[in-house]
Amino acid sequence: MEYVYAALLIDAAGKEINEKSLLEVVKAAGFSPDEAKAKAIVESLKDVNIKEILKSAENMQMASPAGQAKAETKPEHKEKPKEENKKTEEEAASGLAGLFG
Repeated sequence: MEYVYAALLIDAAGKEINEKSLLEVVKAAGFSPDEAKAKAIVESLKDVNIKEILKSAENMQMASPAGQAKAETKPEHKEKPKEENKKTEEEAASGLAGLFG
């Protein structure tokens, strides 16, 4: 995951994402650099516009039901009457007796 974060940082800085820069950022963050992982990330991001992906992800989040729920100021809350939810001790005990048959 640190390679993905490094790629995001490099892109945010407006620099080209390449193996050398990825390895430098990963090393600067205190991780042991792995050339194979860096190469795989660079190949995966070759024709990807990271800024566009992040922008579309933000738009999708705002359009999602979860994003809409945050925008609501007064959520509906319906409570069931407490009497319907309560069982008498006798009913509860008879249900337990069925377990031991």
